[in-house]
Amino acid sequence: MTADPAATVGAADRVTVRDEVTVKMPADGVYLSVLRTATAGLAARLDFTLDEIEDMRIAVDEACAMLLSQAIPGSDLECRFNLGQDAMTIFVSVHCVEPRVPAGDTFAWTVLTALAGRVDAEVGPGDLLTFVLRKSRDSSRSV
Repeated sequence: MTADPAATVGAADRVTVRDEVTVKMPADGVYLSVLRTATAGLAARLDFTLDEIEDMRIAVDEACAMLLSQAIPGSDLECRFNLGQDAMTIFVSVHCVEPRVPAGDTFAWTVLTALAGRVDAEVGPGDLLTFVLRKSRDSSRSV
């Protein structure tokens, strides 16, 4: 268990953060369209392709759906976007009664990983459950 989800990012995964954007909202599915829109706008700002943008929108939606199933009623969902030169890291967190990291061999986790690139889940501090999604822009294409 790690106090700061960013602390688990390995040296090879570290990205110089140009901008950080945080969105906090009630942990209720009716607000997820706000996060999908923010994700798309921020990914577009990094010149992700349309397919990469759509993948990240769906990944954030899936991660939030998995988190909301464990959320304490009336709590907040927080989403922090760290934007680098060619990558974005998204930290989505919610407070849970008994936070559980999902099994890595489930269909939902496989889909999430396929969409986002790299996905981690962490518990702590306390009752906080955080998903970390990391997506790099395809560096083989020209901008």
